[in-house]
Amino acid sequence: MSAKRQRWFSGGELPCVPPPPFTDHPCRMVLLGPPGVGKGTQAKLLCERLRACHLSTGDLFRSARCGGAVSAALREALVAMRRGELVSDEIVIEMVRERAECLQCLGGFLLDGFPRTVQQAIALEEMLSDLNVALDAAICFELPLEEILARLTGRRTCSACQAVFHVTAQPPQVAGWCDYCRAALVQRADDQPEAIRVRMKVYHDETQPLIDFYEQHGKLQRVLATGSPEEIFERTMKLFSLV
Repeated sequence: MSAKRQRWFSGGELPCVPPPPFTDHPCRMVLLGPPGVGKGTQAKLLCERLRACHLSTGDLFRSARCGGAVSAALREALVAMRRGELVSDEIVIEMVRERAECLQCLGGFLLDGFPRTVQQAIALEEMLSDLNVALDAAICFELPLEEILARLTGRRTCSACQAVFHVTAQPPQVAGWCDYCRAALVQRADDQPEAIRVRMKVYHDETQPLIDFYEQHGKLQRVLATGSPEEIFERTMKLFSLV
C-alpha cells in the first residue's frame, strides 16, 4: 500500500504521510477499460510518471478483506458482496464521498473502478464541482476481443484477497501463491473463454452509456491497448503531450 494513499484507504480519517508531491499542473483522470485490458498496469505507470495518486475502488475492497480500515459505506459494500449482491450506486458513491478530500490531491489523481455508471459519473462531477476541481479526461483503453481472451485465460486470482496475477505477464513471487496475503491462487470459472465472451458483452452493454457520457462532455480519450505495457504507456503520454 502506497503511503500517500493512507487517506484513501482510511476513509479520510488519516493524513497522507508523506504528503503527496505538489505539481503545477496536476492530472485528474478517470480510467476505463474492459477486463484484461491492462488498466491496472497502466495506472501504476501513469501514477509513477505523473506523480498522481491511484484511487482504486478495487484496492479498497482488497485492503478491507485483508484487515485494512473499513469505513461506514465500505462496510455496507462488503456486506452486499458477501451476500452475492451487486453494490448499489448509492453505496459506491458514498464510499468515494467519504474520501472526497483525495479528489483535491495536490499531485492529481487517477480514478480506477469509479465511476462505473452514468449515475456515478454525474455524482463525481457534483463532488468535483463542490471542491472547485475539474476532471481532465476519461481514458478508455481498448483491445480486440481475441487479445483479451489470451490475456484473461492466463489470469490467476487470490482465493482470499482477490488480488490478480498472470502466469506470464505478472507472475507472483512464488508460483501459485499470493504476494499480499499468501493464500492460494486460482483460475476463476469466469476466466474461461466462453465465460469471457459473455462478460465482454455485459461490459459493453453496461459501460457504453458511460463512454457516451464522457464523449458527449468532451472528456473521452481512446487508447489502443495493443503491444507491451511500455508501448501502451508511451501512446497514452503522447496523447496528452506529456512526453
